Amino acid sequence: MLAWCTILFVLGILAFLDTIFSYGDIFRKVNSVVFMLISLGLLVRTSMKMKIKRIEGLISRIEELEDQITQLGGTHTPVSKEKEKVY
Repeated sequence: MLAWCTILFVLGILAFLDTIFSYGDIFRKVNSVVFMLISLGLLVRTSMKMKIKRIEGLISRIEELEDQITQLGGTHTPVSKEKEKVY
C-alpha cells in the first residue's frame, strides 16, 4: 500500500508540474492539486497506521512480559501513571 501511495504522489507531482509549466496535455483533464492532496493524505494515513500498529504491538508485548513476571512468582509492583509517561 505504501508503494502505491508513493507512486500516486509522484504522479500528482508530475501532473502539477505539467499544469504549471504547460509542457503538454498529459494531465490536463485531471485536477493535479486534488490528485496530489489525495495521495498525500494516503501517505499520511498509511504512515500513521503503521506507527499505531507498532505501538500496539509493543504494548501487548509489555503485557505479556508482565504476565510472565507474575507467573514466575516475582513481586510485581505496578508502575504509577506518572512514571509511565515517556518524554
